Amino acid sequence: MIKFLDLQKINAQYADELKQVASEVIDSGWFLQGERLQIFEKNLADYIGASHAIGVANGLDALRLILKAYIQLGFMQEGDEVIVPANTYIASILAISDNQLVPVLVEPNPSSFNLDIALIEKHITAKTKAIMVVHLYGQVCWSDALVALAKKHHLKIIEDNAQAIGAEWKGVKTGNLGDAAGFSFYPGKNLGALGDAGAVTANDAALADIVRALGNYGSRKKYVNEFQGLNSRLDEMQAAFLTVKLKYIDAENQHRRQLASLYLNGITNPKIQLPVPENKLFATDKNKEHTWHLFVIRCKEREQLQAYLTTHGVQTLIHYPIPPNKQLAYATMNHQDYPITDAMHEEVLSLPLSPVMIGEEVKGIIEVLNRFR
Repeated sequence: MIKFLDLQKINAQYADELKQVASEVIDSGWFLQGERLQIFEKNLADYIGASHAIGVANGLDALRLILKAYIQLGFMQEGDEVIVPANTYIASILAISDNQLVPVLVEPNPSSFNLDIALIEKHITAKTKAIMVVHLYGQVCWSDALVALAKKHHLKIIEDNAQAIGAEWKGVKTGNLGDAAGFSFYPGKNLGALGDAGAVTANDAALADIVRALGNYGSRKKYVNEFQGLNSRLDEMQAAFLTVKLKYIDAENQHRRQLASLYLNGITNPKIQLPVPENKLFATDKNKEHTWHLFVIRCKEREQLQAYLTTHGVQTLIHYPIPPNKQLAYATMNHQDYPITDAMHEEVLSLPLSPVMIGEEVKGIIEVLNRFR
């Protein structure tokens, strides 16, 4: 069986380094808000090109804290609206509603899976304060038109960069394109911790300062609580692990691009819709606008295809089977109609792609896919 994602094998590559830094953290006796966190935050900020990086507990908290900080800064207030793609993972939307803000769902582009920037403006109202772009599956969601639109309407652009660390747009990395960005280092991400972890990046010193305080119980100084904050801190152990793995992210992303190019150039079955098929540049490994966190195809006979692949020793996953507007958690949205999103969630299927896979495995999967009838 070709695993969808072999985390043991991925982390085994760096086992000696990971064990060494784990031992150092244990021996130090310091497990929170220490030197390891400072090192990782500096390395992450330098890598992204941002002025500030703040380690937090997870990716959801990263987005929650950004919005909470904007409320504290007076840029937003409860009841304001944030535009967000309708087909994103629910965490993007949870971060908005958790702050008593209103998520305004906008349909994606059916080819790229990313937010359709051309549809945004008609959803902007007097209460709209931000656009949350999600670099879904590792592909950059950005354009000059998006920047112009945000400037025209005085909106913040918040990047959900949970899946796209290392991606670039015109030489600028995601996480440094908008006003602030949230990262997830969930173990299965391109840069994965050995547990939950996340971060915020920004160039706004005031925002970064409040995000840091909010994640520390709303406190800049121990026992002095300026805000009603959270307990959301990246611990020393995960910071140490991430510092090790950050060194290898570019090489791993490049390997993902090479495998993705095999899929894009090799899959010819007309029943399978490839990601961004009209953009031939994506069929090469030279384009840094995609880190291929996931390789997601579409097929109207998804269940049959998934079962077929399983019988041929290929493990696949569905990201995501139920769209946010159909979840019980957002029952008030259940009546809303998002036909492109609904169709995607009924057809998407994620194929194996990871930095420890080899080309021959991908070629074998391609052969199986092309025989599907």
